[in-house]
Amino acid sequence: METFPKIISVDDHTVEPPNVWRDRLPSKYQDIGPRIVRAPLKEMTFLGGKFAPVMGAPGDDGPIGDWWVYEDLHRPLTRLDTAVGYSRDEIKLEVITYEQMRPGSFSVPERLADMDINHVQSAVCFPTFPRFCGQTFTEAKDRELGLLGVRAYNDWMVEDWCGPDAKGRLIPLTLIPLWDARLAAEEVRRNAARGVRAVAFSEIPPHLGLPSIHTDEWDPFLQACDETGTVIAMHIGSSSKMPSTSADAPPAVGSTITFANCCFSMVDWLMSGKFERFPNLKIMYAEGQIGWIPYILERADVVWEENRAWGGVADKVHRPPSELFAEHVFGCFFDDAFGLKNLDAIGVDNVLYETDYPHSDSTWPKSKEVGEDQMGHLAPDVVDALVRGNAIKLLGLTEDGLWGPSAPKA
Repeated sequence: METFPKIISVDDHTVEPPNVWRDRLPSKYQDIGPRIVRAPLKEMTFLGGKFAPVMGAPGDDGPIGDWWVYEDLHRPLTRLDTAVGYSRDEIKLEVITYEQMRPGSFSVPERLADMDINHVQSAVCFPTFPRFCGQTFTEAKDRELGLLGVRAYNDWMVEDWCGPDAKGRLIPLTLIPLWDARLAAEEVRRNAARGVRAVAFSEIPPHLGLPSIHTDEWDPFLQACDETGTVIAMHIGSSSKMPSTSADAPPAVGSTITFANCCFSMVDWLMSGKFERFPNLKIMYAEGQIGWIPYILERADVVWEENRAWGGVADKVHRPPSELFAEHVFGCFFDDAFGLKNLDAIGVDNVLYETDYPHSDSTWPKSKEVGEDQMGHLAPDVVDALVRGNAIKLLGLTEDGLWGPSAPKA
């Protein structure tokens, strides 16, 4: 491949700086709002898809790490949050401090420099402490504080992380208060008014104790996304329940089948009737890969054709699911040679590229080389669509692939 397009990654991550909420919440919440505490680790396990850390008391033995503390929650920063720059054998489940992570994880100038190293022009970043769709605030006791926490994160995302220093290269992804669809709609519209075109959502809301998309409960939120052209972005793990097989299954089992949540979620959406009720809706699956999509579409079409009379969808899904997929759904990949060999069965226009910086799965600093190796059989215009063109259209970026409000002025 003579030239490889500059990458627009639709799935990277930010590790929030320590003062995101302390700088933005009212003073009465300083002692219970999200804040960083340096403390020892007492114990930590990650089995059966469940992450269980326990913070020690000052003076206790154990490795020292930086912990997010919020109401009763104690969540440490871990090497899995920010693994780039470390060899595979060094990437273990351990607590770390900010000084022990690559600065590009939380600092804009260093992030842009690391993007340059990786041939990345622009990037969408999912949260770390709020988790992938803001579950942290949904699970909190104080809903007033939770709403303030969501809005504070969004203000930081738009004004600081994606602000002028980012030069249009960081593309905002905001959160919603998941516990109230009307408040969620208000937040979508508030952020859309300042140029935001993507919002995080849960792949399987019932896993969070929330209504499914088969109900009407989410309609105010979906209506707001439909009207504003806001893309609904769902990351693996955004249901707080990673796929696994048993309580004692090692993390490698879940890591192999992470796509499963995306698979289940996509079938939910295709059989929900929401795409016909809200014809401008677009959804994307971050870090779900794409190789599994052709069979699911084939099976969904068969079920819709042969079983819709008793399958509960005849009155709301009036077109084959594969047609709905083509108009509304985007799969995202960073390393999926099989999916690229079957691209015709997925659709060139429905695939986006990502680098997953700074997570352990990230292809940084060789995302360009990985892409060249896996896309070498594709025509240049197809490669350009996957690597940047589709993202530009979906996220409403400038022709140069930058986020408009913070793009340098001509």
